[in-house]
Amino acid sequence: MTESFRRDGEYEQYDNPLQGAQQQHASSPVNPEWPPPPAQPPMQPAQAAAPAPQAAYGGGNTYGGSYGGDGGGTALLTAIPAEPAPKKRTRGPLALLAAVAIVAAAIGGGTAYGIQELTGNDTVASSSSTSTSVVPSSAKGTVSGVAKAVSPSIVEINATSNAGESTGSGVIITSDGEIITNNHVISGATSVKVSTSDGKTYTAKVVGTDSKKDLALIKLENASGLSVATLGNSDGVQVGDEVVAIGSPEGLTGTVTSGIVSALNRDVTVATEESQGQSQGQGQGGGDQWPFEFGGRQFNGDTGSSTTTYKAIQTDASLNPGNSGGALIDMNGNIIGINSAMYSAGSDSSTAGSAGLGFSIPINTVKSDLATLRAGGADS
Repeated sequence: MTESFRRDGEYEQYDNPLQGAQQQHASSPVNPEWPPPPAQPPMQPAQAAAPAPQAAYGGGNTYGGSYGGDGGGTALLTAIPAEPAPKKRTRGPLALLAAVAIVAAAIGGGTAYGIQELTGNDTVASSSSTSTSVVPSSAKGTVSGVAKAVSPSIVEINATSNAGESTGSGVIITSDGEIITNNHVISGATSVKVSTSDGKTYTAKVVGTDSKKDLALIKLENASGLSVATLGNSDGVQVGDEVVAIGSPEGLTGTVTSGIVSALNRDVTVATEESQGQSQGQGQGGGDQWPFEFGGRQFNGDTGSSTTTYKAIQTDASLNPGNSGGALIDMNGNIIGINSAMYSAGSDSSTAGSAGLGFSIPINTVKSDLATLRAGGADS
């Protein structure tokens, strides 16, 4: 078969010298006597065609070195870029993932910056977290530091009614004079006067009352630029936490006492009648403290038939008549409660004194009731 194949002259019929070289190379093992085709001339078209795929994939001499001396024709047939192709496909997704990561990072950074621009960096002033520090770092954790930082936002309230005059305290919550206090401090009042820590006196009007929670909101007339208290988060309070109380017991404006949180979620029952409210904390002329019930027993007088019960923070910080409506404060300067009831062993103010049993309305209860109070209160 080899001789007849040679006599047909099929090698000479190839117009493409490259194809001839390939066929001759394939036939040479059949008849060793037949001279092999020249090695060098066919390599020139193969080398001329090879650089394009090699250059495209950065292969250099990879294929030439792999197949050794089999000749240029064979190198052309096998130099198909099959193996480098996955490398190119791999680089594509990796590059895409990298690009996506960069874009995501840019978008994330832009979002954070946008939020900063919208909210600002000083929003902590009205934060509800007990970790917000109102006290300067140099005085942090000290009673004196808390007193200095918070006292300007605590006021003395004098309410006058047909039943007489009562003294209590309040907490400034807006710079134009909104003040939170106890309902029993201003209940039934025909006029309300407020004194700030700098000695200024304002006339106030009652905005709203909620006797069921013993809360009230009053508003100073023609006030601006007042120091505002920071309302904390009473849910974060724990038994044993140090606290400070500021108020006006017996008309002594800005009195500061300190202690700890003795217990949480105490059920305290207080009166809602106006007549009972006016007897609390009278700085002049004597009078009983605000009566309350606790543990099935009544203290400081008869609560009457109209009462309400709420969950209170118990503290051993000294509270006396006139502290009602004032602030219970954590050591970062955040208001965590509104002082509302205190036990006294005496029957009137001449023998009354703190026995380390004070109760405060949690500040979260106050915050949840603010909208109702601003709309006129639950009693309207």
